[in-house]
Amino acid sequence: MIYLDNNASTPLDPDVRAAITVALDLYGNPSSVHSDGRRARRAIEEARDDVARLVGARAEEIFFTSGGTEANALAIFGGSRETGRVVTSAVEHPSVREPVSRLAGESGAGAVAVDPEPSGAIDPERILEASPSGTRLASVMAANNEFGAVFPVSEIARTLRARNVPFHCDAVQAAGRIPVDAPGWDVDLLSISAHKLHGPKGVGALYVRRGFPLRAHTPGGGQEKKIRGGTENTAGIVGFGVAARLARERLPEAGRIAALRDRLESGILATIRQTRVAGGVAPRLPNTTTILFGGLSGEALLIRLDLEGVAVSVGSACSSGTLAPSPAILALGYSRDEARGAVRFSLSRWNTPDEIDRVLAMLPGAVAAARDARSTTALARTP
Repeated sequence: MIYLDNNASTPLDPDVRAAITVALDLYGNPSSVHSDGRRARRAIEEARDDVARLVGARAEEIFFTSGGTEANALAIFGGSRETGRVVTSAVEHPSVREPVSRLAGESGAGAVAVDPEPSGAIDPERILEASPSGTRLASVMAANNEFGAVFPVSEIARTLRARNVPFHCDAVQAAGRIPVDAPGWDVDLLSISAHKLHGPKGVGALYVRRGFPLRAHTPGGGQEKKIRGGTENTAGIVGFGVAARLARERLPEAGRIAALRDRLESGILATIRQTRVAGGVAPRLPNTTTILFGGLSGEALLIRLDLEGVAVSVGSACSSGTLAPSPAILALGYSRDEARGAVRFSLSRWNTPDEIDRVLAMLPGAVAAARDARSTTALARTP
């Protein structure tokens, strides 16, 4: 299998797997004061330090969760004011869009979703215009999970700070792929997830700026400084710590990954007609390209590539299973028909030039077959 769906989830690093295997024997409850409990607690705190280093934070500013989705929910429900509007971009992940919608409905003040530019960029001034003093919360991602655009988080945070607007950043796709500096960006809250950077599924973290008044939303225990109750997932957290340390050490590999992405992208554009890159003008994650294939359904191409041993995706993995075009791609100004032809290719440090060349060799045939199938179906439906 040639795996090009790393924005959905990444393969587990062997060093992470080894650390998790050892940590499975840390059976003591981390809240217990006996020696077995203390060993588990020590392992968790060492991992907390490694995760903090990945985002430039202090260890005491990191709170472990079950993943990026819970970290986003904790930030949105626990970090917002009691009243006021909620401001986001129109291309946020469903784990931000849905809690924001619920929060806005509860307050009655509504939510404002700022569209990106057709290039994929977000204009900080438009976020500021949508965020008057008294805004309940603003949440803008660091990098888009579908088309890879990297947003100017520090500029947005600086403008919002002047108006005392709480600011959350979903950095799940950014962490481990580009440098992330939560204190330097001046955000209040920032979410990350282990399984996007070759760590285990089921564990994430929320950075909470020191002194920020975050409200707990999971009662029932004193874990994580009473912010997130529940016995900690020791083995998962240990794996997260190792994955975070390796991701920080291997950030210099981003240039090699970007070169492979560019090789794939330019090869597709040169050999397959009716193709273009979605949001390809703005700064992007080094591993991500989303191609709009005219005259076919992205799902149909995905299936054909899967049969050939290539894993890609259409839209967000967390909202797959629907035939509706991606809201994020539509927000860039593409038509519904154009958006239905979007296919995302997302690479990791383990992809090779040979794999990219093999994909480029098989893609023209797969695209032609998908287009022929669509044309045949359309003719069959013609009265």
